Amino acid sequence: MTDQYDAIIVGAGHNGLVCSALLARAGKRVLVLEANEQVGGAAITREFADGYSVSACAHLLYQLQPAVRKELKLTPRMASSELTTIALGEGGKHLRLDNKQVEGVNREDAAHYREFRKRMSRFSDLLRKFFNKPPPRLGSKDLKDLVTLGQLGLDLRMLGKDEMREFLRLIGMNIYDELTERFEHPLLRGAISLDAVLGTHLGPRSPNTIMTYLYRQAGDHGQCGIPAGGMGSVSNELAHVARSEGATIRTGIPVKRIIVENGRVAGVETEFGDRFDSFTVISNADPKRTIMDLIGVKHVETGFTRRIHHLRAKGNAAKLHLALDGLPNFAGLSKKDFVERLVIAPSANYVERAFNPAKYGESSPKPVIEMTFPSCRDETMAPTGKHVMSAVVQYAPYDLNGGWTDEAKAAFEKVVIETIAEYAPDIGGRVTASELLTPVDIEREFHISGGHWHHAELTLDQFMFVRPVSSAAQYSMPLEGLYLCGAGTHPGGGVSGAAGRNAARTILSREKAA
Repeated sequence: MTDQYDAIIVGAGHNGLVCSALLARAGKRVLVLEANEQVGGAAITREFADGYSVSACAHLLYQLQPAVRKELKLTPRMASSELTTIALGEGGKHLRLDNKQVEGVNREDAAHYREFRKRMSRFSDLLRKFFNKPPPRLGSKDLKDLVTLGQLGLDLRMLGKDEMREFLRLIGMNIYDELTERFEHPLLRGAISLDAVLGTHLGPRSPNTIMTYLYRQAGDHGQCGIPAGGMGSVSNELAHVARSEGATIRTGIPVKRIIVENGRVAGVETEFGDRFDSFTVISNADPKRTIMDLIGVKHVETGFTRRIHHLRAKGNAAKLHLALDGLPNFAGLSKKDFVERLVIAPSANYVERAFNPAKYGESSPKPVIEMTFPSCRDETMAPTGKHVMSAVVQYAPYDLNGGWTDEAKAAFEKVVIETIAEYAPDIGGRVTASELLTPVDIEREFHISGGHWHHAELTLDQFMFVRPVSSAAQYSMPLEGLYLCGAGTHPGGGVSGAAGRNAARTILSREKAA
């Protein structure tokens, strides 16, 4: 069968849903095709054991852009809209911190933390402005690009001379040096280090980890929450908005290839042999999958193919889900503390040592862990009286030496549970079922090359003006009618919706100009 659409979007991840809603609102006939049986990409809720549900990959909401919320009138129902981070320490001596203050440190560290957060919030606000518009092309004489560059320069100047100099000094630095200079308490250094490297192939001593820290803050200044019903509820709301605007969303239909005819895209062909026609195809898939698999290298210039091939996009974060017959006993924590975000990152040096083996294809013998117990806020996630734990674990390299065999997965899961058991000795006896998703599993389930949730590493050479690569940083690919709208484009990953919104605005503005 064939059918004609104004735009076809490959993949119903959250960015694809945002893009589809905005295009449909503009009067376009939009079709969204999703390979999996439910919308959301990596932001879904599903069972992993009988009666136990979990946000399968993304598990906290902290980057959804205010501009996206406002434009689509999103009102996610939250089980919690502001989590305190509890940095676990030996003997129950934990720290508690949020985006304004920290408890459990001396007066000097508390004061320095308030100053640090104030500055980082101001810098992240600057970034957020440019996350919500297409990045300008360097060297361009186009008026829009010149205006955007001029606005960037003006906003930098408005920081004031001292703060502008500090921003430019910090943006390429590693977070380790900044934390060592400002704070004494190792747990405080460790907790901030974790936020700077979560989801990356970086350690605290790696260059531009202040930038990745600021990236994380550029939603609600790092304030994170748990949606009622898990992250899938956010994706379902986006799908509802898109459908209400007139978009057609079909699940369980994998796209086999993007059709190219006469040097431009002409539609898509599904795995079932169906063809859908459109002269505008927008891929929510990652850049490598889009160009290397769905388009095919014969349709794009060799140099561009080479740049896409060499994108650094191999994941280093695993996801562990535990079904528990009851809450484990953490020294120094009460039952009410299980509604918060718990992290195991005892120091910046600990985080760096956890990263070191990943450089050589080995998983961390002492990993860093971000844990939540969503069933403590949302009883629908587990049977009555039972609980579920959701944890992001680093480091678990995609290219593990020897591969992620069943034995390797079991060994790493054991390491993770033993690491948690240093703070909650009874957790092993509480586990009734478990699921470990390595980057290879994430690649397989969510169709993300390398299992990297940003689709491409967040580093200065793969950021903003050159994301995913130079000559393709404004969502349009060097093939007429082909666009990207996923995490591999500006500004990057996380459930923010910025890339989908920017892509839609780019497509509509180009059509208007034409």
